[in-house]
Amino acid sequence: MQLFYTPNTISMSVAIALQEAGIAHDLTLVDFSKSQQTGADYLAINPKGRVPTLIIEGRAFTETGALLELIASLARLKNLVPTDPLQVAQMRSVMFYLASTMHINHAHRIRGSRWANSKSSFDDMTAKVPETMAASAQYVEDECLTGPFVLGDMFSVADIYLFNVCTWLEGDSVSVSNYPKITGHMAMMETRASVRKIRELGILT
Repeated sequence: MQLFYTPNTISMSVAIALQEAGIAHDLTLVDFSKSQQTGADYLAINPKGRVPTLIIEGRAFTETGALLELIASLARLKNLVPTDPLQVAQMRSVMFYLASTMHINHAHRIRGSRWANSKSSFDDMTAKVPETMAASAQYVEDECLTGPFVLGDMFSVADIYLFNVCTWLEGDSVSVSNYPKITGHMAMMETRASVRKIRELGILT
């Protein structure tokens, strides 16, 4: 198994999940500073030109939420996904929100070229990010953390995803200290061996 990643991006969710699952894997850095994600070699692996990409038995799999559930299914004894259908729906609703809304809010600060062409548009999107990310953080605080974890007392892949996205808040000019539940969740995640390991590896800096 091979994970193509870039430090501090959403790909670190998959790196954490692989550590939690105890699945052996190789790591391959995709250096955004050298535009490797849009180079011919990487586009031949992942035509989207994004990370993460996970190679399993010669096949490339993408999209963070799908990869997290795939890893969980390969390590069922780790209980990274609940068995109750209602809890599964709750877990996915948080993950889909992170993917469709909060991640997009963040991307407007550094990936404006995906949506516009002029610098004035980029500037406007960047200026809006602290507001939209704060609104997302408040939604997470009020609606997504039902206990220590997204699913109350049960740790799941949704917590990995949430932690990853919340590491971006300070860089988006949102103070995590304004959100006690998020602050507690992030502190708890930092104690996990999986997170300590990806810091050691430089995947989270």
